[in-house]
Amino acid sequence: MERVALITGGGSGIGKAAGLKLAQAGWQVVLAGRRQNLLEEAASAHENLTPMAADVTLENAVQTLFNEVTRRFGRLDLLFNNAGIFTPATPFAGTTLERFTASLNVNVIGAFLCARAAFRIMAAQNPQGGRIINNGSISAHAPRPQAMPYTVAKHAITGLTRSISLEGRDCNIACGQIDIGNAATDLTAGIARGAMQANGTLTPEPVMDVEHAASSVLHMASLPLSANVQFMTIMATAMPYIGRG
Repeated sequence: MERVALITGGGSGIGKAAGLKLAQAGWQVVLAGRRQNLLEEAASAHENLTPMAADVTLENAVQTLFNEVTRRFGRLDLLFNNAGIFTPATPFAGTTLERFTASLNVNVIGAFLCARAAFRIMAAQNPQGGRIINNGSISAHAPRPQAMPYTVAKHAITGLTRSISLEGRDCNIACGQIDIGNAATDLTAGIARGAMQANGTLTPEPVMDVEHAASSVLHMASLPLSANVQFMTIMATAMPYIGRG
C-alpha cells in the first residue's frame, strides 16, 4: 500500500529536506506552506513530491488542505508538523503581545490545527492509524536568551505531543517529537555567525547538515505503528545545549 505523508513548512529548510528523503524512500509526499513558488521549487526535486499552498494558522485553510490530500491520495499515513517561525530576539520585558501572539499562532495553533485534522483522518480511515511527528526543537527543553515566545511555543508542542500519544492509543495513532539543534538552514544562518549566549556574549555555534535531521525523520516515519520514537534529540555535537547557561 502506498504511504502518504504531509509536511508543513515544506518549502524550505528541514521540511524540504525531510520531504525529499521520504520521497526517495517511496512515500507520496505533500509539501505544504504559504509560499507557492518555494513549494513548487522544492517539489521539482522528485516525482513523488506534491506542492499544496496553505496557511496553517487558518482553520478553514487547514481543513481544505487535508481534504485535498485525502481526495487526491485516499489516506494519510504521516504528518510531519514542521511549520514554525522564530520571532526577532527581544528581551522579555520588551516583548510585545503582537510578537508573542505571532509565535503562538504559527508554532502552536498551526500545529494543533494540523494535528487535529490528521488525527481525525487517521482514526477514521481503513486500515486505521497513522503517525504524527511534531518538530519540537532544543528550545522545548532549554531557552535561548531573548527568545521567550519561541521557547513557550516549543514547550507547548511537548504537551501537544504527549496528549496526542495518549489519546492516539485507541486508534493506532503514534505520535513522537523530534528536537533538532542547529541544523544548517536559512533560519539558523545567524547562529553560525554568532548567537547570543546566557552570559550576554555573541558566540558562533556549530551547525550540522540538515540531511541528518531529515534522515532522523525518515527513521521515525519508517517504524511500524507498533513502535514509536517518543522523543528524539538530534543536534550539532558541540553546540552549547548540555550545560547551556
